[in-house]
Amino acid sequence: MTLTQLNAFVLVARLGSVTAAASALGVSEPAVSQALAALRMHLGDQLLSRGPSGMTLTPGGSRLLATASQIVVLGAEAHAAVRAAQGAPEQLKVIASPTVAEFVTAPLLEAFTKRYATGLDSSSGVAVTKEMAVLVANRLADVAIGPDVAADQELPVVSEPIFKYRLVVVAGGQSHPRGPAHQWRWLVGPSATDPDSDMGHFLARLRIPEKRVGVFPSQTAAWAAAADGAGVSVAVEHLVAQQMRRGELSLVDVPGSPGQGCWYATLLDRQQRSPVTSSLRRFLSTPEAMQLIRSPAAGVPPSRFRPPVYVTIWS
Repeated sequence: MTLTQLNAFVLVARLGSVTAAASALGVSEPAVSQALAALRMHLGDQLLSRGPSGMTLTPGGSRLLATASQIVVLGAEAHAAVRAAQGAPEQLKVIASPTVAEFVTAPLLEAFTKRYATGLDSSSGVAVTKEMAVLVANRLADVAIGPDVAADQELPVVSEPIFKYRLVVVAGGQSHPRGPAHQWRWLVGPSATDPDSDMGHFLARLRIPEKRVGVFPSQTAAWAAAADGAGVSVAVEHLVAQQMRRGELSLVDVPGSPGQGCWYATLLDRQQRSPVTSSLRRFLSTPEAMQLIRSPAAGVPPSRFRPPVYVTIWS
């Protein structure tokens, strides 16, 4: 029985599938399946069984989950302790929803790294809502920025609000689509494909059918297509302010718009956070951080921009 096997088991149990666990770990699905199979053989228990609604824990798996989670956490703490003893830089791993990752994460981390007194090895990745609390609880990430994910979670994490924003519908120039909203062509970025995201909830409230939605690799690409007259898009209002001032995009009046949204920082309980994580949380409350969130375009050179992807990766 190895730490890798226990880690794979915990993530499959928490996320509900081998696919999601492989995405979170940044490995192939066969690698997760092999680790899980070896653990099953060692313990003589299936641990997990596939049902109509996903993976279900056996009685043995239910008892193992709490213990395995503790071992995984202790393994991460042991790794951090050895790194510190070797004089290695502190690590800070941040994950975010696709829109936050596309516009906000890079300038925030760049500014925070400059302010932080000692050496810092920071990295960032993209995650969907259901992954965030699990990744933070299992020490695969220190901070998650995106929706509130702490509600109804049996995990030692908290979600604290950091920035409120408005969701609006935009189209190119002065174009005004005709007919009901569910008949329009909707152009969206990856965030809108996450049913638990604010954008996902917004589209669900409007009852937009899947066949009327076109998904682009980034929010910027979706807005550019909308500006070219290909359809309408959902936008975080302050992020498209420049395009609207230039007349490239204009607001479209839709029932329920503007919608209200909020980005949260999800972290471990205060007693379990690392010092650098606590420092980042304090930084997120500063005027400098708020300004970067409001106007992120000035915060990172174009050469540093990395578009978001659907799976969790480390840059």
